Amino acid sequence: MSSLPTSLTLGSVRVDTPVVLAPMAGITNAAYRRLCAEQGAGLYVCEMITSRGLVEGDQHTKDMLVFDELETVRSVQLYGTDPVYVGKAAEILCAEYGVAHIDLNFGCPVPKVTRKGGGGALPWKRGLLGEILEAAVAAATPYDVPVTMKTRKGIDDDHLTYLDAGRIAQESGIAAIALHGRTVAQAYSGSADWDAIARLVEHVDIPVLGNGDIWEAADAVRMVEQTGAAGVVVGRGCLGRPWIFRDLAAAFAGEQVATLPTLGEVTSMMRRHAELLCQHMGEERGCKEFRKHVSWYLKGFAAGGDRRRSLGLVHTLADLDLLLAELDPAERFPVAELGTPRGRQGSPRERVVLPEGWLDDTDGTGSHLQEDANETTGG
Repeated sequence: MSSLPTSLTLGSVRVDTPVVLAPMAGITNAAYRRLCAEQGAGLYVCEMITSRGLVEGDQHTKDMLVFDELETVRSVQLYGTDPVYVGKAAEILCAEYGVAHIDLNFGCPVPKVTRKGGGGALPWKRGLLGEILEAAVAAATPYDVPVTMKTRKGIDDDHLTYLDAGRIAQESGIAAIALHGRTVAQAYSGSADWDAIARLVEHVDIPVLGNGDIWEAADAVRMVEQTGAAGVVVGRGCLGRPWIFRDLAAAFAGEQVATLPTLGEVTSMMRRHAELLCQHMGEERGCKEFRKHVSWYLKGFAAGGDRRRSLGLVHTLADLDLLLAELDPAERFPVAELGTPRGRQGSPRERVVLPEGWLDDTDGTGSHLQEDANETTGG
């Protein structure tokens, strides 16, 4: 059995536990990042923002760049298809927002992103990928801010990109590369290919982070042991379960832990989550944002449909307190839920939506691409 990494180094940033919270649109806002950070050490990445939106001063983009007062290491994921915009955005993040780490998104499978050649489609254009990475690194280097990237295996099984992407990342000065072991065509369906992560580890000298199908801390340990990855990126596995970061910190410290909170402990976590959202957004919007998390927190518990619906319509913290008080605090955690997928899954796509002629060559720079200033969908 190989020894587990106990920390993660990304250029000038040292992470006490080799665990990264994956940016998720509408989820990983400042309140949720604070909640997860209260559970265990790691790197907690802000929701994905667009380079063009930031450069052009889009208000919605600015509103997403909110950090908690205790967020000592500010980490942001940036999306873009134009090297000039990405470079300018990276400089703004460093100079004006005090960001300590920038991650570039080349993994998003959402059709409205891939049809513009962005997200998981972009690494097919090797030249464009290199230009974007080099622009971001050049902008961030004077501030001693490391740049990393996240990608997928490729567009589909016939158009794999991850090994070339790893080589280009290393040549461009990227500090680490995270690989989600699925193709764009798979989206979130099927199983993640951890063997691909292992192949990338062998292919590059920079740290590789593994992503995909980490539902429990034991999965993270298994992934690192099987692949040789320097750490893990956790996305859907933490939905409704922020305490997984406590388990992960313990696991990488050599302890075997699986937190099984009672429903009372879960409701306390729900209350804390809602409270943080209200602190950052105001009570009305905070409660509205909290509603989407209810079904994740209560997954597998016996809470009735009417009660779940009421919680999913909550308007105030006082209402939330009344509803949570109706749940049985002694109910045990539903162990049948351990190791099962959480969040979106869906079906594989028969065809990935791409710009016309996108697959004709791998060396283009995609100079015709258009990036929306207010694109916010994450991957």
